[in-house]
Amino acid sequence: MRVDLFDFELPDELIALRPVRPRDSARLLHVPVSGGFEDLLVRDAPKLFRAGDLLVFNDTRVIPARLSGVREREGSAVSVEATLLKRLSPSTWTAFAKPGKRLKEGDRIRFGASTDRACLAGALDAVVAAKGEEGEITLRFDLAGPDLDMAIAAAGAMPLPPYIAGKRAPDAEDESDYQTMFAAKQGAVAAPTAALHFTPDLVAALDAVGVERTFVTLHVGAGTFLPVKAEDTSAHVMHAEWREIPARAADAINRAKAEGRRVIAIGTTALRSLESAADEDGRVGVETGETSIFITPGYRFRVVDGLWTNFHLPRSTLFMLVSAFAGLERMQAAYAHAIAQRYRFYSYGDASLLWRAQ
Repeated sequence: MRVDLFDFELPDELIALRPVRPRDSARLLHVPVSGGFEDLLVRDAPKLFRAGDLLVFNDTRVIPARLSGVREREGSAVSVEATLLKRLSPSTWTAFAKPGKRLKEGDRIRFGASTDRACLAGALDAVVAAKGEEGEITLRFDLAGPDLDMAIAAAGAMPLPPYIAGKRAPDAEDESDYQTMFAAKQGAVAAPTAALHFTPDLVAALDAVGVERTFVTLHVGAGTFLPVKAEDTSAHVMHAEWREIPARAADAINRAKAEGRRVIAIGTTALRSLESAADEDGRVGVETGETSIFITPGYRFRVVDGLWTNFHLPRSTLFMLVSAFAGLERMQAAYAHAIAQRYRFYSYGDASLLWRAQ
């Protein structure tokens, strides 16, 4: 399909730079399969679900993947900012770096503390092991495993999406704001933002209705923010992300489907995890590994009946996904309504609840 079919005009002032507080006071646009839209608040969600519905959350935890450092070479020093993308081994990560063009293979970059080298607690050094064709680099750190994780946690900052980071620097508030209440397994470099709206009070209200929940893990990569440069969706190469479907989640999902209960993905990452692990009959397998599933209109959904998600970028793979799920014309109308009603967009913005078109 032509990528320009997924374009729309979005006023810059609708991009949310901070979340609302409390989280469940954000707005919620309910998009039924047909008919009018409902303008609600997130805390109204329990009335949209019913006993036996199964909500599937992504329990990934965002690491402070934005690192600042200095490259020293032949007596000259250049400031470098690297955003970690994907772990390749206990000691190596791929990363986007600025200024990437000024880096060479073999360059050593000193992140974190740059003085008092006797104090190794602040040391985080890496060598540029390789450079990729799309501007990414491979960093081989001097530390590995848990020691590297601790050093990154000490030296790094939250990797805010570019449409936020371009307008303000990350700060202490983002350390909690950009993490869901379910965050448990470290490895993401971007938040599964749909679940940012959930609070203990909202979860308790859903429990009272009889709504069930389970968890999968997908470590969200920075590739989720990459623009689609191709003119046709068939020419776009989707980024790969690591995901795990544990046995308890697969059992809960398969039992719900067998009993005719609805499965609702909380976020596109949960949806992609489930659909990538399902067979033709919609049975979800226990799986661990990467997925690069790219969902566009025409895809036949096998598992997910409902999708709770934020409002996405024009021409993005995520807007393509929601258009595949609820219908392109339906989502064009829903987004036009959201813009007219001044909903807040993107990671720190408002929510929508969609139901599968067919």
